[in-house]
Amino acid sequence: MAFNVAIDGPAGAGKSTIAKSVAAELNYIYVDTGAMYRAIALYLLRNGIEASDSAAISERCKEAKVSIQYVDGKQVVLLNGEDVNPYIRTEEVGNMASASSTNPDVRLQLLDLQRELAANNNVIMDGRDIGTNILPNAQVKIYLTASIQVRAKRRYNELIAKGQECNLEDIEKDIAERDERDMNREIAPLKQAEDAVYLDTSDMDIEAVKTAIIDIIRSKQ
Repeated sequence: MAFNVAIDGPAGAGKSTIAKSVAAELNYIYVDTGAMYRAIALYLLRNGIEASDSAAISERCKEAKVSIQYVDGKQVVLLNGEDVNPYIRTEEVGNMASASSTNPDVRLQLLDLQRELAANNNVIMDGRDIGTNILPNAQVKIYLTASIQVRAKRRYNELIAKGQECNLEDIEKDIAERDERDMNREIAPLKQAEDAVYLDTSDMDIEAVKTAIIDIIRSKQ
């Protein structure tokens, strides 16, 4: 039987970084659901769709065929056959993904793919509603968070390291707005699952968080 770990939390909490590291340590498959939503968001942006146009999002998202490959343990997101990993980590794509992911047609399009991966593999899957909606029967659920200020600074450092120009105050504002959308959306809002372990990483480094999560997983195996 596959062993599933669900990690939920707000934007910039470090879910992807931690989940990748833990998956590598335990030899699990890492499933970045946010990257899937970002791939659809990229398609919508490329086609001039506005984040506020729910009808157009519902119609055009069906043209965005998202699939996953694993190359040397790394998740590669394919959009209509194109590797879009290099293009989906911008703030513009992230904001579009936050808006378009509230659309039920977008969520339904990715649900079967996500559940199929989890049914057939030991996975660590991160997102906003993994433990509450996508994998409600996951053996381990973790709600990973940090203060808005800490999350904004982490995202700022990440973008600067990639050579991208950015403004810390703008990032903090974007994260606060994304939290508001994610927590109050009608479809599968971001919230802590009742049986999830709450982990605030504001004062923890990556290694400390990784160790804490591995300890939680091993205690459930």
